[in-house]
Amino acid sequence: MKFATVKNEKGQWIGIVNDEGSHVLPLQEVHGKMGDEKIFSSDMIEAISLGDKFLQEAEKTVQWVKDNKLESEHYLPLSSVELLAPIPRPAKNIFCVGKNYAEHAIEMGSKEDIPEHVMVFTKAPTTVTANEQEILTHSELTEQLDYEGELAVVIGKKGKGIKREEALDYVFGYTIINDVTARDLQARHKQFFIGKSLDTTCPMGPWIVHKSAIANPNELDIKTTVNGEVRQDSNTENFIFPVEEIIAVLSQGMTLEPGDIIATGTPAGVGKGFKPPRFLKAGDTIEITVEGIGTLRNTVTN
Repeated sequence: MKFATVKNEKGQWIGIVNDEGSHVLPLQEVHGKMGDEKIFSSDMIEAISLGDKFLQEAEKTVQWVKDNKLESEHYLPLSSVELLAPIPRPAKNIFCVGKNYAEHAIEMGSKEDIPEHVMVFTKAPTTVTANEQEILTHSELTEQLDYEGELAVVIGKKGKGIKREEALDYVFGYTIINDVTARDLQARHKQFFIGKSLDTTCPMGPWIVHKSAIANPNELDIKTTVNGEVRQDSNTENFIFPVEEIIAVLSQGMTLEPGDIIATGTPAGVGKGFKPPRFLKAGDTIEITVEGIGTLRNTVTN
């Protein structure tokens, strides 16, 4: 099941995207027509916080539409609405795992740069933007804007000290993130936060795929193209630290909560890794495709 945050003339709402990725069901509106208790809001974090009840009621709503043959009446073409980021304003910074693919660690330095422990930094909530929205060049601040295609994990329930073997129980679903980075700012300030936190540098989406549709998050093809040219082409089986370990490490002494987002790291092929480097410029279109989720597409603009 694909959950999206959507906006049209009726305001903002949570929708369920059909299997083909062409139409979306307004969850709150249709659920209200069933005569059941109203439990849905327009806020994805609040919905995720409902736990199993959210998923059960969402599934029941989809089935009600199908049983009554009301698809054409209630499903709206995606082309007629605006997809926002699935979590437009995260409650916290986005957790990001650095150098989680050995080949990426090497292209950014050498074999000595392959980490022995999970490496974590964060991006500010104000970085988040949606599928098909523009990425600003911030040309007054940076000359080295770079892309990083990543699988992202959305936490589904509160947890602390989570055991690795239980970690996926705490996941709600998965989405895609482009961890856009100003490499020169990253180098100048000797840390990641400023270079990772310019506005519009965290495209996210196009939706969240519930974990039940992803058999193993550590076995997904991931590909990034720039203007149609393949730049990154890998599989999450190449993670140094799998999703379960990342969640276990983050939760040691720190509480994870519904709606928390973890970007799991990027494969080799970033712009800085080329010789000479191939940084983003106005007019470039980046597409990141993750198996079982879909494609996140954004264009760079001044």
